[in-house]
Amino acid sequence: MGVAFRYAARSDVGRVRSKNDDSAYAGRFLAVVADGMGGHVGGDVASASAVIDLTALDRPDHHGEGATVLADEIQNANQNLVKLVAGNPRLGGMGTTVTALLADGEDVVLAHIGDSRAYRLREQEFRQVTRDHTFVQRLIDEGRLRPDEAEAHPHKNVLMRVLGDVDASPEIDVEVLRPQVGERWLLCSDGLNAVVRPETIESVLRSTGNLNQIVDTLVELTLDRGAPDNVTVVVVQVFETDDDAPVAPQAGEASGEVPDPETARTSDELTAEGAPAEPVTAPHTPAESSAAVLRRDLAARPHLLVGAAANATQTGRIPTVSDSVLQRRATLVETSSPDTLADPQEVESALHRAEAAAQPSPRRRRRRRAVTVLALATVGLLLVAGGWLAKSWISGQYYVAEDQGRVAIYNGVSQTLGPVSLSELERTTDLRVEDLPSFAQDRVRNAIPADSLEEAERIVGGLRQSAPEDAGPTPEPRPTGTVRRATEPPGPTSPAPSPTASPGGGR
Repeated sequence: MGVAFRYAARSDVGRVRSKNDDSAYAGRFLAVVADGMGGHVGGDVASASAVIDLTALDRPDHHGEGATVLADEIQNANQNLVKLVAGNPRLGGMGTTVTALLADGEDVVLAHIGDSRAYRLREQEFRQVTRDHTFVQRLIDEGRLRPDEAEAHPHKNVLMRVLGDVDASPEIDVEVLRPQVGERWLLCSDGLNAVVRPETIESVLRSTGNLNQIVDTLVELTLDRGAPDNVTVVVVQVFETDDDAPVAPQAGEASGEVPDPETARTSDELTAEGAPAEPVTAPHTPAESSAAVLRRDLAARPHLLVGAAANATQTGRIPTVSDSVLQRRATLVETSSPDTLADPQEVESALHRAEAAAQPSPRRRRRRRAVTVLALATVGLLLVAGGWLAKSWISGQYYVAEDQGRVAIYNGVSQTLGPVSLSELERTTDLRVEDLPSFAQDRVRNAIPADSLEEAERIVGGLRQSAPEDAGPTPEPRPTGTVRRATEPPGPTSPAPSPTASPGGGR
């Protein structure tokens, strides 16, 4: 004889956060809650990776070594996070809490790191079993802070222990407990206990025998009180089971199928940005992706997967960096007792349904094609409109520059677009560039911009005034006569006739 779990789980992004960094798994022999951190990129990746690494432990055959197995798998999950950061520096600084409950024969094993919590309800006793690994809790333990002062402390969210790339071998609290049949456990991220008081949590846990109703009520209470953080809740109830008898899930619990991401509850949706999208192949099936291996494993048993981890399995963006996780998973499955797995035909049927759900339907493919065509048409229109506006602006621009040694006016801008010039010659004046002062010559050769043709004409006029007085236009042939420069003094004329004596005059 041994113990197993009836279970329910729910995760919600809350009222303030833009994405869900929480992940959770609930099954017949395992329950896990992880609260990721690391900003916009890494929190969801960290929690999803840790939870997915632990899901293979959802089996009854730990033979009294559950404490060692669970602690080792959490350390392996930590190493996987370190490898993820090494392969993608954008994930640097990410981490996650982990609170896990494992059924091991007649005992349950509780493992914990971070500030996610585990509460236990048995008969008249309700208590928090885990201790927060936070700076504020350390101050309380040392007697430097009263518990009632913790909520107002400015560093109440500072974690002292966490999985991630900050510690190669983090210290994990592990405890083996002997449960009573019928007792209930609540695992939650701090989004719940931050706004819902323990006495309220206890009241809800006692209120009904429907575990799904309990998790829904706790999440709704959090949302009603503002939900400034993601909230994730897993509730399990311990019952006695025959090792040889199959365990049926409670009504309303998942049966191993992977839901369609488009029809899944929006509270569980999330985009795992920064998670590597490249599939990792399983050692026993080189062509099979890590997502397919995970789906095959999960399809073998009833379970609930929520939050970032659910999105990772639905989209195929499994945060795995090497074959080590898949090798451990394959070993665990192969060494499990045959009677702990579902009927092979049921597994294959569930797997086919999961794979079919993961493939886009004809309707979705048509919708995606329509969206793609619309997006391309929109981009084309924007390019055309942008080109027309650019052309209109360029056509209204002028500049003064040199053309074959003379000052000229150009329409456009003094630039080229590859082999294409963005201007054309408007007209060339009779003012030679070499007749201008040196500073004016430099300005002309570098192009003098103008906002209109009139302004360009004024610039040319100013250049004329700056030319020396002895400069002028190059002489041009005329049909008759000689053309002088306007400033040239008159040439010599025929001498005036000498005065002569009048007729009849003399001395």
